[in-house]
Amino acid sequence: MQLDLNLLTALDALLEEGSVAGAAARLHVTPPAMSRSLGRIRKATGDQILVRTGRSMVPTTRALAMRAQVHALVQQAHQLLSAQQELDLAALDRVFTVRWHDALTAACGTALIAAVHRRAPGVRLRLSAEPGTDDAELRRGEVDLESSAGTPALPDIRHRLVGRDRLVVAVRPGHPLTEGPLSLERYAAAEHLTVSRRGNLRDPIDDALTTHGLERRVAAAGPTAAFALQLALETDLVVTLPDAVTRTAREQLGLATLPLPVPLPDVPLYLLWHQRYDDDRAHTWLRDLATDTIRALFTPPTDAQPPLSEEAGR
Repeated sequence: MQLDLNLLTALDALLEEGSVAGAAARLHVTPPAMSRSLGRIRKATGDQILVRTGRSMVPTTRALAMRAQVHALVQQAHQLLSAQQELDLAALDRVFTVRWHDALTAACGTALIAAVHRRAPGVRLRLSAEPGTDDAELRRGEVDLESSAGTPALPDIRHRLVGRDRLVVAVRPGHPLTEGPLSLERYAAAEHLTVSRRGNLRDPIDDALTTHGLERRVAAAGPTAAFALQLALETDLVVTLPDAVTRTAREQLGLATLPLPVPLPDVPLYLLWHQRYDDDRAHTWLRDLATDTIRALFTPPTDAQPPLSEEAGR
């Protein structure tokens, strides 16, 4: 059975106005066009809907029974297809999956959950760990918001730059590198630990050292920043990590922080999401809230927050 949903709108107008002419004026169509719609409605329902009584028309018993339901359906359709829908945070009931790397989750996860709960108590957050290999969970809608140090290669993945973080060196208190200036040679001669969810023993720092004719020894690779910092606390291994997202963890462990003697550019931090959420007001609210939460790491509390950057990839 083929249904023309426009007939619902016509039926709603006919039942509300009680006449073909009134329904036609309400929907800005001609009376003959509305008469044709009434004929199609009668055929589809097997009921006269409106019958003439003297000079007026009155609804049939079935029409009276369906009037409230028809009106509700038309209103729901208008709300569903409306381009402008107000976002009621107090009534929002939704689950969002946020996949950030572990250091960012440790630095901002608590603040984000608290901010979401204050504004939208019906929203639930899943803070998901990064997988060991790349996948298409953003495209499949299984992840709503993701962090990345690089821009996406896929054209349907949107991205927003939320900060740039400098690299610093973390070592245990009393480590030999804390005695005197940290030269490039002393840094390279130490034993190092990398952070890689794939277990990589080499990263861009090694490439930078090579340009200076130096090579470091990487003794181990840790899967998370938390593991690497704990290992640095308990051994003489040196770990090089982004400053802002690991600052609180380093301070809590009492680690010493040294400037990186290798000239390297700051590490960018992006938020990624799928284009299906571009006009989703609830998702827009979440990614703006996440942006503000993350940017607080890079901005001194006394400074004003910068405006949100334009979203790329449009």
